[in-house]
Amino acid sequence: MYFTNVQYPPIRVITVTGNGKVDAQPNYAQLQLEVSTEGEDLSVAQQENANTMNQVIQSILALGIPREDIQTSAYNIVPNYDFVDGRQVFRGYEVRNAITVKVTDTSQVGTVIDTAVQNGANRVSSVQFRIDDTTPFYQQALRLALQDAQTKAKTIAETMQLPLHPHPIEIVEESQSQPVAYKSVAMAEQSFTTPIEQGLITINATVRVKFQY
Repeated sequence: MYFTNVQYPPIRVITVTGNGKVDAQPNYAQLQLEVSTEGEDLSVAQQENANTMNQVIQSILALGIPREDIQTSAYNIVPNYDFVDGRQVFRGYEVRNAITVKVTDTSQVGTVIDTAVQNGANRVSSVQFRIDDTTPFYQQALRLALQDAQTKAKTIAETMQLPLHPHPIEIVEESQSQPVAYKSVAMAEQSFTTPIEQGLITINATVRVKFQY
């Protein structure tokens, strides 16, 4: 029996990265509001904090925000110290209570913040604009990314005069994180509503594609 040793030519490959992006309007905001109280007596500071936070929550509920869209996100008790003449001197406790509020009417974000602050919230630690379902926007971005990869491969092949095969031999979709638009908050003075501009959220897609030539 005879075996023929056949030498196959190596596969020649062009690897390109395609990018696509789509801008979309966020459909809800997520706020983190905090109440911080200090005192030498821990139980008194806790009670004061609880009373203030309850007042904040009730004021937000009065705006029509559903209770299920308000949840506690953090609760911390921190002892505070001063340094006097090189010695650590106990100053008291700080009690921090944070809630996360989902606001589905994004035009109401400034009003929610102002109402919370007027009722005792003394820190707005986060304002995030999000999209409930990014799938349709991501699919659009993915199509654009694939088209971008194909265009790049054609450009390389035409420039280098290579016989490019039109169908890719491998497509790898890069992972993408949930897009979020972060906004800082500047408190408004007097009776004006705190201005919050939501802007647009950019959904990105990236693919790595291999073409044979």
